[in-house]
Amino acid sequence: MNNFFIILIHTYMSKLKTKSFLVTTILTAGIMLALTNMTNIIDFFNKGDEADKIIVIDETGQLFEPLKQQMKLVNEELVLEEFDGNEESARKAVEEGEYKGLLQLSLNNEELPAAAYQAMSIADSAVPGDLQAGLQQIKTAMASTQINIAPDQLEELYAPVEFEKSALEEDAKTEEELNQARGLVYVLLFIIYFAVIMYANMIAMEVATEKSSRVMEIMISSVSPIKQMFAKILGIGLLSLTQLAVLLLVGYFSIKQNLESMEGGFFEFFGFGNVAASTIIYAVIFFILGYFLYATMAAFLGSLVSRIEDVQQMITPMTLLVVAGFMMAMFGLGQPEAPFVKYTSFIPFFSPMLMFLRVGMLNIPFWEIALSIGILVATIAFLAVFGARVYRGGVLMYGKSNSFKDIKKALQLTKNE
Repeated sequence: MNNFFIILIHTYMSKLKTKSFLVTTILTAGIMLALTNMTNIIDFFNKGDEADKIIVIDETGQLFEPLKQQMKLVNEELVLEEFDGNEESARKAVEEGEYKGLLQLSLNNEELPAAAYQAMSIADSAVPGDLQAGLQQIKTAMASTQINIAPDQLEELYAPVEFEKSALEEDAKTEEELNQARGLVYVLLFIIYFAVIMYANMIAMEVATEKSSRVMEIMISSVSPIKQMFAKILGIGLLSLTQLAVLLLVGYFSIKQNLESMEGGFFEFFGFGNVAASTIIYAVIFFILGYFLYATMAAFLGSLVSRIEDVQQMITPMTLLVVAGFMMAMFGLGQPEAPFVKYTSFIPFFSPMLMFLRVGMLNIPFWEIALSIGILVATIAFLAVFGARVYRGGVLMYGKSNSFKDIKKALQLTKNE
């Protein structure tokens, strides 16, 4: 047992001190700080900036004022200024940077509004889009007048249809609760996805690195393979928890400082304003189980290669399984009750994401959750036993790794010992 903790602590401390881990943690924390302070950052850069000014040539003599009033509803930061000169003078003013763009207003053959917009660059579609939206309202009003439709009739015509959705099932989530759950599950799925891939790869690289240094023969003779394998898995697991704890603390305190500016927007849309405790608990459970599942696979796959360069090739099928589960989960966000989402949520390689998706968005029977977790735990136990046997023989294999046929060779080496 002492050897187990020695390997665990050594794995944890050696990875904790690496520059890549420190830089990744700092950069990720910086990105999290930037996201939670996005409103303040945007306000800082927008401070002192002049409003976008558009020069307008109204050839009709009747569209400028209605458009100016309409733009106060569409985009009050966009300033329209009427120009009495010719088009050439107006275009020159835009070229010299006095105005954002030039808008020419006219009437078409049906006596309805038409416009032409000119700017130094039309890459920014926001300004012309707002202008077009404002003119569209004016055109609708003028067209309705031509065909003798009263304003109240027009308003009734364009009013959205009344459409209510309600669930007949008891304790079913409302549409608002589903939207909040969808946003929260979306974020947590990303965390599970990236964490599983990153830390599983780290375990495979750790095994391959030690094997390439030829110290594995000494370690395997003094520590049983299953102890050695799980010491590395738990060591990297503690490392992942350390990194996640740092990021969560940074995110928590940053969100707490900027809570007022986040209310009603991104923060509320992603469901962080009302997080159910059960959702967080299940997120932790499926994250840990998913980590152990893929970490165990990564450990014995990493033991089959002798060169660090071969690690990615060997664990690519495992990575594709994670990607497949994530893609199905992304589809399932829109249709969590789809049959294939339900059935694949019991497949252990996809359970950490798909069953968590269903738990977060639906009210499913507890026995389904328990069955999925039970299958997942049983699979981890099987992989632990099988992986330990492959690990014991794999770490003694040197030379170029060709394919998964090396698993058979590793098992034969284990039997011959």
